[in-house]
Amino acid sequence: MLPAVRVEHLGKRYQVGRARGVCTYHTLREQLTGALTRVLRRSRSVAPPEEFWALKDISFDVQPGSVVGIVGPNGAGKSTLLKILSRITRPTTGKVTIAGRVGSLLEVGTGFHPELTGRENIYLNGAILGMTRREIARRFDEIVAFAEVERFLDTPVKRYSSGMYVRLAFAVAAHMEPEVLLVDEVLAVGDAAFQKKCLRRMKDVGQQGRTVLFVSHNMAAVLGLCQRAFLIGQGGVRQEGPAAEVVEAYVRTLASPAGGRIDLRCHPSRAAGAVPLLKELRLRNSRGVATDTYCCGEPLTIELDFQSIRPLDNPHFGIGFDDNMGQRVFSVATYLSPGELPPLHSPRTVRCRIAELSLAPGTYTLSLSAGSASHYLMDNLPNAVALEVTATDFYGNGRLPTADLGQVLVRSRWEVTEEAPREDYEARGRSSSDVVGL
Repeated sequence: MLPAVRVEHLGKRYQVGRARGVCTYHTLREQLTGALTRVLRRSRSVAPPEEFWALKDISFDVQPGSVVGIVGPNGAGKSTLLKILSRITRPTTGKVTIAGRVGSLLEVGTGFHPELTGRENIYLNGAILGMTRREIARRFDEIVAFAEVERFLDTPVKRYSSGMYVRLAFAVAAHMEPEVLLVDEVLAVGDAAFQKKCLRRMKDVGQQGRTVLFVSHNMAAVLGLCQRAFLIGQGGVRQEGPAAEVVEAYVRTLASPAGGRIDLRCHPSRAAGAVPLLKELRLRNSRGVATDTYCCGEPLTIELDFQSIRPLDNPHFGIGFDDNMGQRVFSVATYLSPGELPPLHSPRTVRCRIAELSLAPGTYTLSLSAGSASHYLMDNLPNAVALEVTATDFYGNGRLPTADLGQVLVRSRWEVTEEAPREDYEARGRSSSDVVGL
């Protein structure tokens, strides 16, 4: 059987810096300065432009009817790969062969016109995505029902809320009928209920026998939708195989190479638009040693170096612990603790002490947030660092805990009391009968 997608020695190169030959507008002052600069450049050698390979020598096959996840850190080249597959950009080297029509859910809402109504935008956006007018008309009622915007269908979308806009945009894109569907993190939009609805839709698409390539940072979604996965890193395919194995390998790559100490200033997972308030993170054990490996029940101290360009009178910090499926296990935060932190007017180190790390053996990732009462999430770093928990005699009975016990370990005490005398039972029975008879 021929593959639905075949990628052979694919590479994409970009030049770092300003591209030459781009037409821009300049003032007279800028033109004179530029002329002088060009004269000076002729008198000295000019360094060649710096090159950056977003993808380099990637090869893989995707079989028809399979749902494949693509995971990796920000900047690994995942979105570049999908843009090449969807023919938005050309590769520098190599080639791509795709059997059948390609549908792309890369930029939800691209092509929507704010002055047109929802009805008109369904036809406009569907045409941009490659659907024929007959296909759009045939799927029109399904699209409207999925988006839940029947009441406002003839209202210009500029009056839609952001949630309505996203629902309608995804509904149009999700009802295409291509042989190969490319999905890039579009399920991260909308509220929780809508995200679940989108995941169900993507699962239905996969069960219909179409080929799906799904990029996401939500490991639970990848495991729930995909049979196989690729781990992309540094422009290449680092691992491929069953989704569970690849996700586990990806989570392990998040481990700090410095052993519990990580620089957060230019961290790749920092959310777009976040203010870099957090500078460094350190994970310290009970001996004060920085490490990213802990035993079940061991104390953990998390240190965050913090610096803000303006004073924060009511600072808030939060740390979420997620399992290797991306599901939240527990969270610690300043607003969940008694008392408040003092105002922060200069660089400080904020410490969070966890008396007992009651987690089952496995790999967990920490997501960090920092802000204030007025700007709650000024800095946000999902999946900032990985933490490994190893088995130890947590229960004090010589037996090591295993993952099948659950993610959170809880100590308990069991005891057997002496049987109550028979006359007590008879007395209780008479009392109960009396009460029932009233």
